[in-house]
Amino acid sequence: MRVFVTGASGFIGSRIVQELLGNGHRVVGLTRSDKGARALAAAGAEVQRGDVEDAQSLRAGVSTADGVIHTAFNHDFSQFVANCESDRRVIETLGALLAGSTRPLVVTSAIAVVKAGAGEPAVETDPAVSSRVVPRAASEEAVAAVAARGVNVSVVRLSQVHDPVRQGLVSDLIALARAKGVAAYAAEGQQRWPAAHIGDVARLYRLALEHGVPGAVHHAVAEEGVSLREMAEAIARGLRTSVASLAADQVEPHFGWLTKFATLDMPASSAKTQALLGWRPAGPTLLADLAQMRYRDPAD
Repeated sequence: MRVFVTGASGFIGSRIVQELLGNGHRVVGLTRSDKGARALAAAGAEVQRGDVEDAQSLRAGVSTADGVIHTAFNHDFSQFVANCESDRRVIETLGALLAGSTRPLVVTSAIAVVKAGAGEPAVETDPAVSSRVVPRAASEEAVAAVAARGVNVSVVRLSQVHDPVRQGLVSDLIALARAKGVAAYAAEGQQRWPAAHIGDVARLYRLALEHGVPGAVHHAVAEEGVSLREMAEAIARGLRTSVASLAADQVEPHFGWLTKFATLDMPASSAKTQALLGWRPAGPTLLADLAQMRYRDPAD
């Protein structure tokens, strides 16, 4: 397959590019930067300079592709709603370009868009909440719209994607603990976040593309839930700092914009994904990668 990948030079996109190339696919990677272009070329991918918000860039990439993987997303949480609506438009544009064909489109979403039963792991068949409630759900609303037009589209919902350098939102917890001098959690720290190693996640995207099951939702989950307390204790060991439980009135002053995540219990299952795609996560656990990472200050 000739695969067009957005966000191809990013943390997840770059590993997907490697996974695709290593399994006989050709890749056209979209990137805005010189650094990204050099990295893609060095990996063996074809480079397309452009931006996901530019319809011409998307049209050029889709026109010669047998399939599309969309991973690009602006994670600036100060403009989160606007970024989610931008992603909606990108997915709608990609869907319009693929309409009338059977070429697969794999779109990225997040486990956090699901509201499962209290304490129960979210499953792939759980619908996303409204984007008025969770802005990131705009991506899945766009998927539903393009699927209604007959586009062969599927979704990968991400959990905390990790390696020994980056760990999704856990990286923000590390930065906060470094700045505050304490690794903290709310109440008893029993809130759980699902996680998966970056290598397993990249393989899942490839399998989703190759199988091309229209309308499928896949969960990139290897561990159903790692507690915030376990994460905080691992971070405290790495930073050689203290760990603390925070009372209700201390949580927001400490966590700031991370408060809604630090208080969110969102375990998730990937049983249906594994059965459908034959995906078997085998990478290191989140805590293993936290134990392996270098905790020195990036400014040092």
